[in-house]
Amino acid sequence: APVLISILLGASFSRYQVEESVEHLLAPTHSLAKIERNLVDSLFPVNRSKHRLYSDLQTPGRYGRVIITSFRKANMLDQHHTDLILKLHSAVTRIQVQRPGFNYTFAHICILNNDKTCIVDDIVHVLEELKAARSSNRTNFAITYPITHLKDGREVYNGHQLGGVTVHSKDQVKSAEAIQLTYYLQAINSLNDMVAEKWESIFCDTVELFQKSNRKVKMYPFTSSSLKEDFQKTSRVSERYLITSLVLVVTLAILCCSMQDCVRSKPWLGLLGLLTVTLATLTAAGIINLTGGKYNSTFLGIPFVMLGHGLYGTFEMLSSWRKTREDQHVKERTAAVFADSMLSFSLTTAMYLVTFGIGASPFTNIEAARIFCCNSCIAIFFNYLYVLSFYGSSLVFTGYIENNYQHSIFCRKVPKPEVLQEKPAWYRFLLTARFSEDTDDSEETNTYESHLLVWFLKRYYCDWITNTYVKPFVVLFYLVYISFALMGYLQVSEGSDLSNIVATATRTIEYTTAQQKYFSNYSPVIGFYIYESIEYWNTSVQEDVLEYTKGFVRISWFESYLNYLRKFNISTGLPKKNFTDMLRNSFLKTPQFAHFSEDIIFSKKYNNEVDVVASRMFLVAKTMETKREELYDLLETLRKLSLTSKVKFIVFNPSFVYMDRYASSVGAPLQNSCISALFLLFFSAFLVADSLINVWLTLTVASVEFGVIGFMTLWKVELDCISVLCLIYGINYTIDNCAPLLSTFVLGKEFTRTKWVKNALEVHGVAILQSYLCYIVGLIPLAAVPSNLTRTLFRCLFLIALVTFFHCFAILPVILTFLPPSKKKRKEKKNPENREEIECVEMVDMDSTRVVDQITTV
Repeated sequence: APVLISILLGASFSRYQVEESVEHLLAPTHSLAKIERNLVDSLFPVNRSKHRLYSDLQTPGRYGRVIITSFRKANMLDQHHTDLILKLHSAVTRIQVQRPGFNYTFAHICILNNDKTCIVDDIVHVLEELKAARSSNRTNFAITYPITHLKDGREVYNGHQLGGVTVHSKDQVKSAEAIQLTYYLQAINSLNDMVAEKWESIFCDTVELFQKSNRKVKMYPFTSSSLKEDFQKTSRVSERYLITSLVLVVTLAILCCSMQDCVRSKPWLGLLGLLTVTLATLTAAGIINLTGGKYNSTFLGIPFVMLGHGLYGTFEMLSSWRKTREDQHVKERTAAVFADSMLSFSLTTAMYLVTFGIGASPFTNIEAARIFCCNSCIAIFFNYLYVLSFYGSSLVFTGYIENNYQHSIFCRKVPKPEVLQEKPAWYRFLLTARFSEDTDDSEETNTYESHLLVWFLKRYYCDWITNTYVKPFVVLFYLVYISFALMGYLQVSEGSDLSNIVATATRTIEYTTAQQKYFSNYSPVIGFYIYESIEYWNTSVQEDVLEYTKGFVRISWFESYLNYLRKFNISTGLPKKNFTDMLRNSFLKTPQFAHFSEDIIFSKKYNNEVDVVASRMFLVAKTMETKREELYDLLETLRKLSLTSKVKFIVFNPSFVYMDRYASSVGAPLQNSCISALFLLFFSAFLVADSLINVWLTLTVASVEFGVIGFMTLWKVELDCISVLCLIYGINYTIDNCAPLLSTFVLGKEFTRTKWVKNALEVHGVAILQSYLCYIVGLIPLAAVPSNLTRTLFRCLFLIALVTFFHCFAILPVILTFLPPSKKKRKEKKNPENREEIECVEMVDMDSTRVVDQITTV
């Protein structure tokens, strides 16, 4: 049944869909920035900011962008490079997109200026004037930075178009190492958007072809589609690495379940355990497809979530099988296995469902995290059902094969030893087995000790880790672990940089690196929107506006641009010049402001009066470093100013959609999962035999998560969507591996703590080792995938597995030997009420002589 269900649901992959919107996946769903964007679009439906600034001020839209630089750090404003850039510009504007009946050029799909001409970056006009000045041998033409003047008298901003600038006195440009050109496209309907998308693709091809014919310069093309394409590219570049991972896991799973004894070896169960996990994952993927879900690259982590949980459950069942007596019927042995292992497996599965279920709830504000958790929940639920049915049935079949003394691989009857003696050496090696009639009762329980991992734990490791001389070193090592974890924990950084989720050798990474290197002096253009009708000519209002714009200086200084774009209402009797001059003079008196320009549009009403509905300023921050934390601080400070301002205003830039409350949005699933896990542990404390199990389990989970977060930071992994999902999984992975050990130890009676630590390791250590080895081997190929997403995934999952293994096999075995619970047997007082009467014991000797020994009352 599980196989048929998986095949039927897996058939839906023939029509699976890919999620195209990166913003839908990774931007906080309930974001204040999205509300602000809607307000901005309603106030300023036409985005004129592109006319004056390098700006994606309201919506990114469709565009093509290219950074041109030189391998030798040459001056891109010299004659050779100026001609080269203008030649590239000409080639770009001639690009044609062929459609039935018409060929679209840049002139057909560009964003138009007020004079119905295409908006082109002002740096192109600067280069054209520079070329004309050289042709006429004029030496008085100077380019200033970041504001320069054109021959028509216009002041233009070039802070985002000239990079790596070296200036003379009075801000005159001496040289520039990079130049950036942007081409904005219309996308007002589906046909227009389709043509613009095709134009972007041809644009990249044109730039790369131009690069091949001019190898002394380096060009970095980028379009509005690049991020989406490079995000999904991770899936394509991961395919062969995932196949390698699967082959390695299959091989090791078979080896871990194999023994020299050809009857008691269980190689097929290792393979079938992996198949059980695969069927569950395929079933979940089929359900997601049929319910309208779309695939995205974050799903690459789900097979590894399933691998850690599913394989441990199957290996634990196999470990329980080894503890049963061979002379029992298969039905009785199977019942003993289910009774021994399925209770803990059921509890850990419930924990997975609770923690990932919280992550899949509407409380999760990141859509990618919610979908990931939802898919994981479905896969884990079906994995539980398939372990009960599919793997349980497989265990029964191999049990019958073992009882009939058939070969574990070839399923043929194994000859008796005297028959094997007549066979060749290779034949005897393949059919080596210990017959039950050759095994007396004292050896019956040691049948499986020839298994390498069982032998290693019993004979060597358990005695070594509990040795008195080893314990101090383990405790010291744990203190070092905590110290480094704390050091990393104090340096945790949030990561909303979208380049962290794309493949490495892509346009996004190359362009972002070049952009940060050459154009990080100025932040993205930020819109400062006043969304109420106010009297700008009123002196007190002017002072209020200036007061709060000057408040931005606490972070950095700004180039300020004031545009009144809709229904400006200044009385015709009021001198416009006095008002704008006053604003300009106020800005220029503040040394942190370098430039102010205005563009006012009047809309007259009756009585020669108009109303100011809304206004906006363009603010560009001067940044000294390339850290994104500056933008976070900028956003938070501007938001606080908007709350205390007497003037109603908002600030917006498209990048704010990804950054807005990102830390709280990303961390919410982890916080909710931790709370739900703690609640479940607290509630189950009243159901388990000893509440100390949950106390130790809570402390272990906290120690593991703390260490993973700390070392994750030291390994340069930021707290983003992928790492948080891994941390949620880390809670469950720790419980999966540590809960059986702790239960066996805490519930043990009599003897000593050391004895029960050894016993817990002997009972559950083999299953933990087997699943850990398979998990690590499966992770290793992931480290070689050329993608930032998989790099984060590998580092987080590797740390989770390593730290959990360290706790299971070193920290817990040592600490539990000298901390509660105590294992000393309480001496009961001797009194008549405690006496136990034992009847006579009848014994029979070898000669069948009945010997009766009367045992007195004890």
